[in-house]
Parts: sequence; structure tokens; C-alpha cells
Amino acid sequence: MSFIPINRPLLGEAEKKAVLSVLDSGLLTDASFEGGKWTRELEGKMARLLGSKHVVAVNSGTAALHCSMLALGIEKGDEVIVPTFTFVSTANVVLACGGRPVFVDVKDDYNMDPRAVAKLITRKTKAIMPVHLYGYPADMNEINEIAEKHSIPVVEDAAESLGAEYKGKQTGTLSRMGCFSFYASKVATTGEGGAISTDDGALAHRLRLVRNHGMLHGYDSRYLGFNYRLTETAAAIGAVQMDRLSGFLEARKENASYLNERTSDLDGVAFTQKCTDRTHVYYLYTLTLKRKRDEILDRLHKRGIGAAVYFRTPVHKTPLYRRLGYGKVRLRNADYDSKHVISLPVHSGGGRADMERVADEFIEACALMR
Repeated sequence: MSFIPINRPLLGEAEKKAVLSVLDSGLLTDASFEGGKWTRELEGKMARLLGSKHVVAVNSGTAALHCSMLALGIEKGDEVIVPTFTFVSTANVVLACGGRPVFVDVKDDYNMDPRAVAKLITRKTKAIMPVHLYGYPADMNEINEIAEKHSIPVVEDAAESLGAEYKGKQTGTLSRMGCFSFYASKVATTGEGGAISTDDGALAHRLRLVRNHGMLHGYDSRYLGFNYRLTETAAAIGAVQMDRLSGFLEARKENASYLNERTSDLDGVAFTQKCTDRTHVYYLYTLTLKRKRDEILDRLHKRGIGAAVYFRTPVHKTPLYRRLGYGKVRLRNADYDSKHVISLPVHSGGGRADMERVADEFIEACALMR
């Protein structure tokens, strides 16, 4: 019985050819302000997809988030509102700048609750960072309205949502900056990598400085920066992946639609990311189970289905943040979701036979665990 993973990259001859061209050139990375040939090509393709004036490629999604915080000047004493039900890097980059993450609860679609955000604004709030979790856009109109009222910049953590749209606009273009990840499991990959999109030319300039030790010419560091450059080998993979993105997304959509059909009538099972004013890229196809989530998960693993839990522990309850004094924070919806969500494979490498097996095993597991 073959194992169906929760995600896997699809790499082919075109990616191999692009990487070999980099190896043959000997130019494996480019430390110039503008970046190398393949880095610029990836940035250009992303900018055209997003309809964004500027895209700055970096070497991870975390680097993208950190660059955005540094570009905004987040420093000691500043507060940034972030959801707790997400990957830890969203909060960690605030800490890395000396700031304080302020954790907010989520709605039933697992994304930041705008009403809760409004209650957390203080004179120290310097940014709001919504996450488009699992590839599904957050309520950006409501979030932006709150931010504009208080003159606070919004930065989208769009690490999981490349290609998703909110009211006809791409995620990552609905705020001052949008941060993307090209980690190996994402809808398109460079192996490790990331990017920031913005329409603000001054911000784009600063971001390019940050990714390259603050240097514009030679060793003339003008701004606090780091080595966040994307290698040319990674950028070459990403440039090819961008050409294949529409096919990846269509396959994920088809697979998720099939699972929705098969699971929609199951008792105690809910798919909540389904507003009609936005599109889902199904980086993860996630359901809420009212009961026996871990028993069902264990059963699926034994049957060769790579289901997973994202995220079992809200960020504010991780050991690091407990030590920092966040352990007593009560965020009811995030706490509930962490105990009840399960993600099933829908990646673009899975065909109908795989999806039939995923659905059959999931339905059987739910029936056995009643």
C-alpha cells in the first residue's frame, strides 16, 4: 500500500534544465543590489502574476517577514498584532526586531478576527499582520478599515496563499507589503525561498538593502540588513515553477472539490473556508472534526494517508512564548481549532485514484470512531 503524503513538490525536466544552466554558468549567487539573472526573472514573473509594481525575492518566507518588519522600522517597544493560530515565524520576526507580538484570536475560517483586532489597538501598535491560513484569504477589507482608522500599516503573511484572490485582487497586494514562501511543500517552490511584494518604491528599495547586508554598492552598508539573498539555483527552479503555477492550482482545486463532495454530509465534519468573494489555493485542505481527531489521524496514518495537523499548538502556548509570559492568554477559537483541525492531502501530484482513496479512508475512519 503506497503512502499518500500531505504535500510534495512537482519538479520536472524544465526545472532540471534551468538548474543545470546555473551550474554551467558558475554564477551560483549574485551579491549585487538588483540580484542575479534568475532572481530578477522570478521577481518579474511574480510581479506580473500579482499585478504588483515590485517583488523582492529572498531566501525564505521567514526572511520575507523579517525584511518587512525591518523595512517598517519595527523596534523595541513596538507592538505588532498577529494571529496565534499559524506558524511561529509570524510572531518570531517581531521578537527579532525587539518588538512585542500581540496575539489575536481567529474566526471559524481559522483567519484573524477583525473584531478582536480592533480591541487590541494601542498607541504602541505599529503593524497588523494577518495570515492567509492554508491558502485562504483573511477578511482584508475589515482589517484594512481598522488599520486606516488608526494609521497603522498592514503586512500580509501570504506564505501559503500564492495565487489566491480576495474580491478580485491577489493576496499579497492588499496591504503595504505581502510576504510569500517557496518552501518545498508550498504550491510553488524554490526548495527554500520567499518574496515580498509592494507597490511602494521606497519600501522596495529598502527591502533590497535589507536582503543584502544594507549594501547598495560594494561594502557600503547603509541600513541594517542580513544575507537574505536567494541563490540563483533556487531562483531558477522558482522561475520555472511560476510557469506551471496555474496547472498546480487547478489540480489542487479539483482535488479539494472532490473531497468536499465526499465529506460534505459527514456528521461532525465541517469545511469552513468557503466564502464566495475569495478564492482558495488549497495549500492545505483542512476540516474541523467535532470529536476524536487524533484517533482518526492515527487510523489514517496506519492506512497510508499522510493527513496532518496544522497547528497543534497555538503560538502563544509554545514553550518559547510561555517563557515570555504569554501562557495565560485565553484565545478560545484558536485553542479549539488546535484540538480539532485535520488536513487531508490535495496536492497537485495526487490524481483521482489518490483522492478516492483519501476520501474512502477518511469516511471509514470517521465511521469507526463514532
